[in-house]
Amino acid sequence: MTEAARPLRRNEIRQQNETLILRTAEKVFAEAGFGGATVQLIADMAGLPKANLLYYFASKEDLYRQVVQNIFEIWLDAAQSMDDAPGPIEGIGAYIDAKMEISRRHPDGSKVWASEVMHGAPFIQDYLETTLREWTTGRAALIQRWIDEGKMAPVDPEHLLYMLWATTQHYADFGHQIETLNGGKALSDAQWRAAKQSVKTMILRGIGAL
Repeated sequence: MTEAARPLRRNEIRQQNETLILRTAEKVFAEAGFGGATVQLIADMAGLPKANLLYYFASKEDLYRQVVQNIFEIWLDAAQSMDDAPGPIEGIGAYIDAKMEISRRHPDGSKVWASEVMHGAPFIQDYLETTLREWTTGRAALIQRWIDEGKMAPVDPEHLLYMLWATTQHYADFGHQIETLNGGKALSDAQWRAAKQSVKTMILRGIGAL
């Protein structure tokens, strides 16, 4: 029996259904917000009975929290590009590339995160106070080390991180505005490459790394 013909195992079916539900929920939450989204709407959009969705996620709150956690973990993974970099050109440059690519591939997740934070982070305040705070402190220390080594200008590390987040996530959170200014079309592959390079050049020059 070929791999394609092999019946799916139970855990594989579960994984496929969870992925479908989370992808659909991400889009619904991005468009309708937490208050406007319903379990029934998400189930309908996913093409699943509501009971099936509730088998995997006990409530709308559980599903929403998982969607937000997923984009957060994707962002944290992207930051690993900074950890072993010898300097800001390599580290911050790779981080910008990774964050821009996430904005391209996961725009709905970014929008859900932005909406959550703008509403006072009622579901993820614990992430902000623990994981995000620890991550920010660690990366700020890394940037400060590069400053002390004379590899970049003496800027405030935390405000540099805020700028990096705001700039890269703009391409997801304000994607409609960018498409409108691009003649109503999504950015092409070439335009994304050019955008990444432009952002990297402006930021790295601005912090005296180039």
